[in-house]
Amino acid sequence: MLCKVTEDLVRTGPLPEHAVRTALLELLAEHGTVTSTEAAARLGLSSGLCSFHLRQLARYGLIEEAPATDGRARPWRLPTVRQPAAEGEFGELARGLEDESHQRWLARRAEAPAEWQRDEAFSAVVYLTPEELTAVGEAVRQVLARYRGRETDPATRPAEARPVAAVTRLFPLLDE
Repeated sequence: MLCKVTEDLVRTGPLPEHAVRTALLELLAEHGTVTSTEAAARLGLSSGLCSFHLRQLARYGLIEEAPATDGRARPWRLPTVRQPAAEGEFGELARGLEDESHQRWLARRAEAPAEWQRDEAFSAVVYLTPEELTAVGEAVRQVLARYRGRETDPATRPAEARPVAAVTRLFPLLDE
């Protein structure tokens, strides 16, 4: 369930559907300001991962730097005045991050523990009506929703659980 602030962000511009970015926005809405180190501790993620996604959210105007209190920390906050991003920027950002993450995975797969060196990438062309396309998207969201609580509550994660990118793109193929 998204908080009111995040729901407002979704309404005013396309919000990237990404677990880490969504969790960071929720954290900022709840706590006001947060550094990547604080976010990492609260979300059970690495500070590098949080720092990367905080910078990406800032790049597209969803968050901004807050005044630093100690000179070293780099706190972030929701913008005091929200400027809507140009149409489509977040879709492009999300696809770019997904593609970048996948390329990094392919290049460094051998560094992962043996049990994590496989992935479940696949694609298919299916013939659907507009209503069926919507239904397939909803079915995928429902399957993934079973695991949503693990993002913000590390205690619900099995010991061997790791963050896994789940990327689904459903779109009609157009004639040449």
